[in-house]
Amino acid sequence: MILFSFHPACNLEKWQIINDSVMGGRSESQIHLDQDGHGVYHGKVSLENNGGFSSLHYNVGSVKLDDFEKIRINIKGDGKEFQLRIKSRDDQRESYGQSFKTTGDWQVLEFELKNFKAIFRGRRLSLPNFHQVTLCKLFFLIANRNPEEFELVLDQIELI
Repeated sequence: MILFSFHPACNLEKWQIINDSVMGGRSESQIHLDQDGHGVYHGKVSLENNGGFSSLHYNVGSVKLDDFEKIRINIKGDGKEFQLRIKSRDDQRESYGQSFKTTGDWQVLEFELKNFKAIFRGRRLSLPNFHQVTLCKLFFLIANRNPEEFELVLDQIELI
């Protein structure tokens, strides 16, 4: 099931940037479509004012996960490490995440839902791994504890 496929006429309305500015930080980022219709999420992470993260959120709605075991993403990064995080409810404080390293080339990465670990504000929680029946939100996060520029090019996100 395709959750989002980027193309020249796609609507980015359900995508939302959330940076460390929500807590006083100074990181900046944005998303736009390139000439091929890929989503380009890019910016600069700053450690000023106790900052250090940038994230790009997508509101999936409420998707039942009964028939799915993995999330597959088709991306091209800049060699940096990112996280893919998910939530089953909007009001959920914790998210569930897995890290991935980009290579600078196009990659197709698969993440087993059962391997997403509970995280809150960058700290691993002693909760069971993701075992929910619905998915409502997913997001990409960069928080490498370094001031750095980044770019992640997105093509497609799907459940398999």
